[in-house]
Amino acid sequence: MTGPICAALAVTCLSASAFAETCVASSYGYSGGRTASGERMDPSAMTAAHRTRPFGSNVTVTSHSTGRSVTVRINDRGPFIKGRCIDLSTGAAHVLGIGGTAMVSLR
Repeated sequence: MTGPICAALAVTCLSASAFAETCVASSYGYSGGRTASGERMDPSAMTAAHRTRPFGSNVTVTSHSTGRSVTVRINDRGPFIKGRCIDLSTGAAHVLGIGGTAMVSLR
């Protein structure tokens, strides 16, 4: 009986780590325009832009420099600058203590 349980745990751990990334994050926050998902951009909301993650998915972002974490909802596409993997709303960047760009981990 422990075989199936161990196999399920192994698949769960592999699946979770397959979506982990370490990369450079930046912030953006224009007010009132539409995001790629169609909703209005709210700079104070805990949202972000990512190139491939599905709209509506939640991502926990942890800053390497401050150690702070925030969970954001993907509602836009981007970033469109080479070397960056996520654009955080101004509010989410503020929670993390990020000004400009920073190294982060995504889960």
